[in-house]
Amino acid sequence: MSNSSAVKLPVPNQPDEAVTPCCPPLNERPLSAEEAERTAKMFKALGDPVRLRLFSLVASHEGGEACVCDISDVGVSQPTVSHHLKKLKDAGLLASERRGTWVYYRVEPSVLAAMGQLLTTAAR
Repeated sequence: MSNSSAVKLPVPNQPDEAVTPCCPPLNERPLSAEEAERTAKMFKALGDPVRLRLFSLVASHEGGEACVCDISDVGVSQPTVSHHLKKLKDAGLLASERRGTWVYYRVEPSVLAAMGQLLTTAAR
């Protein structure tokens, strides 16, 4: 089956490169092993309540990006916040940029769109 209408997902730390989205809607066809691995990594990262809160804080922050200094009040220590942000970034859910001493995080709109696409039903 062709994946030509698929949204492209940016790869964190490689803004000029893109990869195919995690996969088509679940009712379109069975996932390949590779698609299931990639998708599970994203959902596993969001399976932790602290990570889900951090992801939500970044996604809902004014301007679409947040300084780590603005999102660290989630009930855990700063080193733990950094650990969770790294896990979200490694899963391809967040991108980051260092500006001086602070790191700014953002959720790429295409990541949210691709995750939403996976959970929608394809028109048949």
